[in-house]
Amino acid sequence: MRVKMSAGKAVWLVALVGLTPPTAAQSPSRTDGAKVDLLLLDREYLAGVHGRVQRGDATLTPAIAALEEDAKKALAIKPPSVMDKTISPPSGDKHDYMSQAPYWWPDPAKPGGRPYIRRDGDRNPEINRITDRDNLGRVSNAIATLGLAFHLTLRGEYGAQAARLARVWFLDPATRMNPHLNFGQGIPGINDGRGIGIIETRDLVPMLDGILLLRGTAHWTPGDEEGLQAWMRAYLKWLLESPHGRDESKNGNNHETWYDVQVAGLALYTGQRDVARRTLEGSRERVARQFERDGRQPRELERTRSWDYSEFNLRAFFDLGVLGQRLGVDLWTYQTPDGRSLKRALDFMVPFATGGQKWTHEQIGGFRPAIIHGVLRRAAVGMKDPQYRSLATKIGGGSPRLDLVVP
Repeated sequence: MRVKMSAGKAVWLVALVGLTPPTAAQSPSRTDGAKVDLLLLDREYLAGVHGRVQRGDATLTPAIAALEEDAKKALAIKPPSVMDKTISPPSGDKHDYMSQAPYWWPDPAKPGGRPYIRRDGDRNPEINRITDRDNLGRVSNAIATLGLAFHLTLRGEYGAQAARLARVWFLDPATRMNPHLNFGQGIPGINDGRGIGIIETRDLVPMLDGILLLRGTAHWTPGDEEGLQAWMRAYLKWLLESPHGRDESKNGNNHETWYDVQVAGLALYTGQRDVARRTLEGSRERVARQFERDGRQPRELERTRSWDYSEFNLRAFFDLGVLGQRLGVDLWTYQTPDGRSLKRALDFMVPFATGGQKWTHEQIGGFRPAIIHGVLRRAAVGMKDPQYRSLATKIGGGSPRLDLVVP
C-alpha cells in the first residue's frame, strides 16, 4: 500500500470491537435519516472562503492558483475505468477491481518465484501492470479537486468533468466498477485478494465531498445521484458483510482505522446514520488498542517506514474526528481511563517533527518531519488549540490550497 504524503490531499462490520452485524431493520441497504451535507469539508468555512474568492481576496490567490493548477490537470484526464486493464481478474469479469500486493516479490529460491515473499516498504514495480489502483486514485482525487474548484470558481468545465469521471467509473454499464474488492491486493502464489486491499478505496470519502459540492447543479442530475447512492450502498454492504471486510475491520493497525473512515463516510453519504454512529463509537476502541499511554503507535512503529505510517494512521483518526462531529460523537477530546487519546498521539510526534528529539525507529526513504503539517492544522481546529497551527507553520510543508479547506 502506498502512503500518500500530500497535506492537501490529507484534508482532501461488521467485526468492529464490541459490535454485532446489523439486524434486518438496520440493513445497510436501508436509510434511516437525512443525508449529510458534507463529509470531511466544512460548509460554513467554505462559504466564507467562497465569499472571499468572489471579492478578490489577494491572500487566497496562491491557494486558488494551486487548486486551479490541479483542476486543469484533471480536466485533461481521459476518464479511466476498470475496463482499461489488460489483465483479467480471476472472475474473468473486467468490471471487477483488481490489484496486486505492493510489498510482495518473487522468491528467487522458488521456480517461477511463487509463492511471493514479503519485503515491507519495498514496492514491487510489477504491480503497475494492473491499472485499477492508480486509475481509481486518479479518479477519486480528480473529482475531489474538480468539485472544490467548481464550487469556489463557478467554472462549469470543472463541474462537468467531475461528473463525467464519476459516471464512467461508477455508473455507465459499459465501464462501471462492480461494487466490491474481492480481488484487491492479491499475492501471486498465495491468494487472489485480501481484506488489506480495502485501503485502496480510502479516497472515496474525500471524493464524495467533491460530488456533494455538485448537488443541485446542472452537472449532477438526480439520476446521477440515485445511481451513485446505489453503488455506495452496495459497496458499504460488501464492506460490512464480506469476509474481506470483516478481516480488514480487525486488522489492528492503520488498515482498520481507514476501514472505519470508509464505513462511516459511506454510511453518512447514504443516510445510514445508525451504521455511521456505531462505527464512530466503535472507533474509540481503536484508540484504546492502537495507542500506548505516551502516544506511541506500536503497530505502526514496527513498520520499515514507521514515521510515515504513524502519520498515516493518525490522519485516518482525524478523518474520524471530523466525521464524528456530524453525529455528535466526540473523538477529538476522547480519552481512555488510562489516558490514551488522539491528542497524546499527536503530541508524541511533535518533538520529532520540530527537531527536539531524534526519530530512532526504522524509516526507510528518509525522515520527513513536514508530513505532519496537515494533521497539525486539523488538530488546531478539531481540538480547538491554536498552538498546533503555529507548530505547522514552524515545521513547514503543506500545500497552499490547504488554506481553502482548513482555517
